[in-house]
Formats: sequence, C-alpha cells, structure tokens
Amino acid sequence: MIKIDDKLKPEDLAPNVAYVFENAQRATRLLSGRRRPEEGAPVFTIDGRYTSRGWTEWTEGFQFGNAICIFDVTGDADFLRVGRDGTVARMATHVSHIGVHDHGFNNVSTYGNLLRLMSEGRIEENPWERRFYELALKVSGAVQAARWTTLPDGLGFIHSFNGPHSLFSDTVRSLRSLAVGHKLGHVLMGEQDARISLMKRLVQHAEATARYNVYFGDGRDSYDVRGRVVHESIFNVTSGAYRCPSTQQGYSPFSTWTRGLSWVLSGYPEQLEFLETLSEDELPPDVFAGVPGIANRRDLQMRFLETARAAADFYIANTPVDGVPYWDTGAPNIEKIDRYLDKPADPFNEHEPVDSSAAAICAQGLIRLGRYMIAHGETDAGGRYLGAGLTTARTVFSDPYVATEPDHEGILLHSVYHRPNGWDNVPAGRSVPCGESCMWGDYHALELGLLVKRLAEDGPYPTFFAGIR
Repeated sequence: MIKIDDKLKPEDLAPNVAYVFENAQRATRLLSGRRRPEEGAPVFTIDGRYTSRGWTEWTEGFQFGNAICIFDVTGDADFLRVGRDGTVARMATHVSHIGVHDHGFNNVSTYGNLLRLMSEGRIEENPWERRFYELALKVSGAVQAARWTTLPDGLGFIHSFNGPHSLFSDTVRSLRSLAVGHKLGHVLMGEQDARISLMKRLVQHAEATARYNVYFGDGRDSYDVRGRVVHESIFNVTSGAYRCPSTQQGYSPFSTWTRGLSWVLSGYPEQLEFLETLSEDELPPDVFAGVPGIANRRDLQMRFLETARAAADFYIANTPVDGVPYWDTGAPNIEKIDRYLDKPADPFNEHEPVDSSAAAICAQGLIRLGRYMIAHGETDAGGRYLGAGLTTARTVFSDPYVATEPDHEGILLHSVYHRPNGWDNVPAGRSVPCGESCMWGDYHALELGLLVKRLAEDGPYPTFFAGIR
C-alpha cells in the first residue's frame, strides 16, 4: 500500500514541479513543431515519437491543453499561441461530436482552460473571445448530455462510444462538460422544445456510475470489494435492465483496471467542489426528482463523498508504496513480482507494466478529496488523502517518470494505453511496455503540477469551472 508521507507539503514539491515543466516545454515544442493535423490526434509514443491510434480522437484537446498549462505555469506566450491557435483551428468538431463520451476531456481542457485564464486575468479580457469560449462549452455540454440512455428506475447515463448499452467509468470526468454548461445557464433542447436540465443528467449519470461501476463491500456479488471499480457496465437497452460488468482495457470485469478507477477517484471530488459553488436557484428540487436515494444537495454530496472515499481507500491499499499502480490489480502475472505492494513500483520489471497516467490522475483526485474533507472538518481522514496525493505526485514528478531525452516527445513516462489489445510499445529486449508516454498522462501530469504549484504559492485554486463568472 502507499506509504504516505504525512509531513509532505505542496511547497516541498516546487523543485519537482519545475523539473516537470522544464522538460514539458522541450517535449511540447518538439511535438508541435513536427506533427501535422492530418496525421490525426497524437495518442501515445513509440520509441519516443507520438503516433495515432484510430479508436476515437479523444486526445487532441490534451495536446493543446498541455501548451495552455505550460503557459499558465511559465508565462511563455509561445505556448499560449500554440494552445489558443490549436483550439480555434482544430477543436470545433469536438464541440459538436455526437459519437463520443469525451467532451469533458477534449473541450474543458481547451476552451475551459482558456476561459479560466481570462477570468484570472492571465490573458487579456476580450468580450467576444469570452463568448466564443462560453458558447463552445455550452454546446459541448448539451451535445454530451444528448448521448443518453434512459434507465427505468429514474436513472440514465451518457453512453460510451461502444453504444447505448455501455456505461464507462471514464465518463464521470466528462460530467465536467455538463457542469460547466449548467453553470453558464444552458440546457439541452429536446423534442417539442423540451428543456432538459444538464444538471439533472449529471446527477442521474453520477448515481448510475456509483451504483453499477463502483463497489461498496455490501455483497453485491462474489467479488464485491469496497472501492473496486469496473471499467464498464452493460445494460439491456430494450428493458433497461443491468446485465453484467465488463471491461475494454482492463484484464477482467472482476479485477480493477487502475485507470478506470482513476477517473472515478478524480471525477467525484471535483464534482464535490462544483456543488459547493451552486446557489439554490442553480440546484432546484426538480434536479433530484425521481432519482432514487438522492432527494437534495446533502444526499448528493454524501453519495459523491462515499464513492470518492471508497475508490481512494482501495487505491491506497492496492498500490505500491510510492503511489504508482500496476495497470490492473488482477493482472495475470502480477504475483510474480515479489511483494510488489511493499516496495516502489518497478516500471522495468519483466511481468506486468505500471501505469503512471493512472497515478497522475489519482494524485489529483486524492489532493482534491483531502482538501474538501479538511475544509469540512474531517482533518485526519482528509490529511491522509492529501498526503497520499502529494506522495504520489512526488513520485511521478521524479525520475524515472519524467521524460528527459532530448528527442522524446512525451512528458510522463511508463504509461499504458491498451494492454489487452497489445497496442503499447514493448522496447527491444523487454517483455512488457515501458518508457513511453500518452497524451492523457502528459496532460494530467501538467494539470496536477499546476494544482500543486497553486497550492504551494497560495494562488487561485484551479478548477474546471473556475472560468465562469
């Protein structure tokens, strides 16, 4: 389990954050100078060079989001130009994309970050530019909410790119697009001009994910371990009945793919932060009407907190001491790594790969969860989560996880995309993937670095909704 350094403070990580962003500037310049848009969205590296994988174009926003994050930390206007120009030139189709569950990834990482920087005074206030960002975020939230499967018990979900039967854990992080759209006063317009609340769909989807994709140790099935997360739940779309757990990228429906867990662990704490900002008018009673078990704001907060804490406790208990997990807690050869939970993760082992991208995402979730609980008087438990997040951040912001080779286009090393499909590069002479980067790992490492830097300097607290005023 993670060996939490409870004395670690955000300011202690200042040199680590600087180290990451120094190398991120080199890598981002290298990639933006070489890669052409017609090559497709960069997904992961092979021998240090970004390549595409035509599943969905869910990573293009991270490419420009990286540049925006670097500008945020360094003030280098060249990176602002790369991020802003890329957003204008490339992201419109992502705003209107009806075929994916990825709007919170692509569009909040670009339009949302730019709107936040304008609200913080980091870029010049321009009313028309602000409205451009706001319009993109409104439309993105509505388009995402329209990708909807209705369940018979007052719930429903944004279905994955697999189709209307498929509920992914990943999509909890895309709820940020619905949240931003709602905060901006937007709704989804349906047949006969029906006004469909983005916030209600957020609540319904979040409860469906907690109910079906997260386990709470209450005997749901033979493998019900509290905090275990399943990547995907399958439904009968004719009756709406739940059928079974599944996975696309994990080893088994009855083990935990750690990046699937990471979306839950990051998604629920940031929604808890969002709920704090809503007035009673922005959270009217009809948002909760018909949603089982959720009658008011407090019920929703307690459900989000219960879900986040379960995932956080499972992650801490099932991750090596330094905070970097192996790609799946039930990976078939993981037991061949002697006492793997009692020592730092080994990205160069011969049995199973680690996933640093899951670590970077989980670290942010742990930090946000810890701060939320401390602010609500639960200092001991909150301090534990905050310490676990900072401990994990210290690891991924250090060697061997930071890409330093001059010709490597990645930022965060030792990530995994799709182990079952064998898409990840296995270097010559090795038996498992290592030494490569992925676009979501790079972006979330920088987003984590920005968060830690702001905390260390007592700067404006960065959230996905901070640009709205």
